[in-house]
Amino acid sequence: MEPDTRLKDDRHWSLESLNKAYQQGYMAGLTGQSYSRHDRRAEVLAAAWEAGWDDGHEQLLRQQKSA
Repeated sequence: MEPDTRLKDDRHWSLESLNKAYQQGYMAGLTGQSYSRHDRRAEVLAAAWEAGWDDGHEQLLRQQKSA
């Protein structure tokens, strides 16, 4: 993706889109999906997805340890 497009995409996020990216990342991490499956168009949204994935994956590992 060209740098100009990335900058433009970073300007078009909202609290709702951040929450959605986080929730999608969380569910991906919780269900054991690969970390690399998310869309990296906008850095802010990618960071929200990654935070969700980290939290979901951590929860998955906790569940596996307690099983």
